[in-house]
Amino acid sequence: MDVNLIAEMSQDEIDKNFVNATNSYRKRFPKILHSPGDEINRVINFITKDSYMQPHLHPGIEKIEMIRILHGSAAVVFFDNSGVICKSTILKNGGLESIEVPAFTWHTYVMLTDYVITYETMMGVYTPDTWKHLADWAPKEGSEISSEYLSLLRHDVLEMQQHRLV
Repeated sequence: MDVNLIAEMSQDEIDKNFVNATNSYRKRFPKILHSPGDEINRVINFITKDSYMQPHLHPGIEKIEMIRILHGSAAVVFFDNSGVICKSTILKNGGLESIEVPAFTWHTYVMLTDYVITYETMMGVYTPDTWKHLADWAPKEGSEISSEYLSLLRHDVLEMQQHRLV
């Protein structure tokens, strides 16, 4: 795995990508490292704390997502088919730094620090129509209630982590 990806970027490039993320509608910005049609997808994501990703799954046995934290801290949240949180895993530098998300598994990310950088890989040629299925039990990105839902997810993740420590 390309663990030195962040070391290969200048601070100016990192800062510029976070400005792009902050100014974007989705509050994240991808640095795509693969070419169209490649069998393996590789992306560095610059994500701000208020970025909401509608829970989704990747259909296809080859679509196993690998997520590595390069900067900051984020929770990967897993759901059952009705939208109930089954598990959350916190990724952070110096702690658990990577996770594998199985295909056909509902999940999202919750940023726990103001700025997060992830490196993600997944097998399969990217096709927008078949790449992922969005959960119909969760708010759409940009909807009136998406920020409230994100706050609830963050609260639930932090509460789950606190109970694990007790």
